[in-house]
Amino acid sequence: MFKILSFLFLGFVLVFGADVVDVNATLQKQIEKQKELNQRRLKIYLEELNKIENEIAKSGVWTKSYESYLTSLEVRKNLKEIKERIKYLKKEAKTLAQKDELSSLISKENILTAQMEELKGKGNAPFSELLTPPEVGDVPTIKNPFDIFTGLSLIKKLDKDLQEYLYKKKKLKELVSLLRQEIIIYKSLVSIDKKYEKEYLKKNKQLEMFETAYETMDIASGVYQKRVEVVESAINRDIKEQTYGAIKISIVIIVIFIFFFLMKLVVKRYITDNERFYMANKIITFTNFTFIILILFFNYIENVSYIITILGFASAGIAIAMKDWFMSILGWLVIVFGGSIHVGDRIRVDMDGMKYVGDVLDISLLRITILEDITLTSIMQNRRAGRIIFVPNNYIFTRMIANYTHSSLKTVWDGINISITFESNHKKALHIVKEITKKYSKGYTDITRKQLNKLRHQYSLKNTNVEPRIYSFIAPHGINIEAWYLTNAYGTLTLRSSISAEIIDAFKEADDIVIAYPTQNINLQTKKLDMLEHNGEVV
Repeated sequence: MFKILSFLFLGFVLVFGADVVDVNATLQKQIEKQKELNQRRLKIYLEELNKIENEIAKSGVWTKSYESYLTSLEVRKNLKEIKERIKYLKKEAKTLAQKDELSSLISKENILTAQMEELKGKGNAPFSELLTPPEVGDVPTIKNPFDIFTGLSLIKKLDKDLQEYLYKKKKLKELVSLLRQEIIIYKSLVSIDKKYEKEYLKKNKQLEMFETAYETMDIASGVYQKRVEVVESAINRDIKEQTYGAIKISIVIIVIFIFFFLMKLVVKRYITDNERFYMANKIITFTNFTFIILILFFNYIENVSYIITILGFASAGIAIAMKDWFMSILGWLVIVFGGSIHVGDRIRVDMDGMKYVGDVLDISLLRITILEDITLTSIMQNRRAGRIIFVPNNYIFTRMIANYTHSSLKTVWDGINISITFESNHKKALHIVKEITKKYSKGYTDITRKQLNKLRHQYSLKNTNVEPRIYSFIAPHGINIEAWYLTNAYGTLTLRSSISAEIIDAFKEADDIVIAYPTQNINLQTKKLDMLEHNGEVV
């Protein structure tokens, strides 16, 4: 019986033992298969994780800011530990090794403190600089057309800053999306291998910080964008107002230009005298620009009385520093409104010992411009002519300025001096000179008579004799005959030359008239010299 039972048990073991072996083998195969599957999945996850890490690395400022934050925390933690250890060693250091350690820790403390200065603010709040939008500032006031360019430039800058801020927000959003994908992969990695759990927690904390930063930036960007829109709207409104104002002022200025242009045409048509036309044209131009300056002044200066007060206080210093300019402007007013000198007049100016005679080309606010002509002064003194002479207007108060053609007068007195011998018929000579000067100056004499009659209404004229004047004087070498006559102020030399030649020819034809000039008589007498011979020598 026992044998039978033994055989039955042995058979049972053999049958069911074979089945157990088959099950274990199957399980082992499944485990191996699962491991192989996990390895493949792990490889795939790590490849995807590597791609995401590369994308995250491209985020630039955000990842660098976070790394700086982590570095700051690490440095702060190490610095705290080192300070505690230094504090302990300062109290308990007894051995040489402890003293060496204290010295080494103090050096490390200095290095870490320097690093903390460089990373200042990084450990308090990550991304603080990146999350803070640029300063918008107060809305500038556009007060004149020139400020329009400033306003447009500010709008351009605000738009650029806003776009840069929104771009940073966009990059942060992309970074948060990548971090979320990374967290999902890390969850899968943790399910495969628990060694990734620590990194998963670290990344999860990082994601929380970036999500918080994005939420903050999303709110800040909305507020910042609204602020920019308000500022730009205010600037655009001011620009629009200034543009309309500038257009209105431009229209007014154009109307003024047209009005004064028409005035110039009227003046040109009805004033035939060149000098009067020139002066009227100058006055119209000056009035035109004065009106324009006043319009601009009262439109773009907010507190005119305040500026006038400042100019009043500053005028004394300005007058001292620029007295020549002010005197020239005052001289210009005297010349223009006094009528002492006009454009086209022939004047003589004494400047620094020199005399210049020429015609006035222009009378500007600061100076008189004259063209030097060939005159007796040029011949006898300067030996130069044709120069442009600039005379400051203030010279009218301090220098001698003679006007040869003042008011309606266009003639001046000129004279010729000629000498005859004592033996000549001086009465005949005087008659010849008088007739010749009358002949050549008759036209100018008649013109001057009419001009002087007109001047009687303006000046008190005592002597109005315009006929040629002939004088004779006794001189050491003969009789001087002075002939004075009226001639054109612009052509004195021409008439002088003609009259001189005519007088010389007339005197040469007369037998009893001899032109005198300095002479010397030398009497030569022959003297006999006695030649005395003494000891064979001539004395």
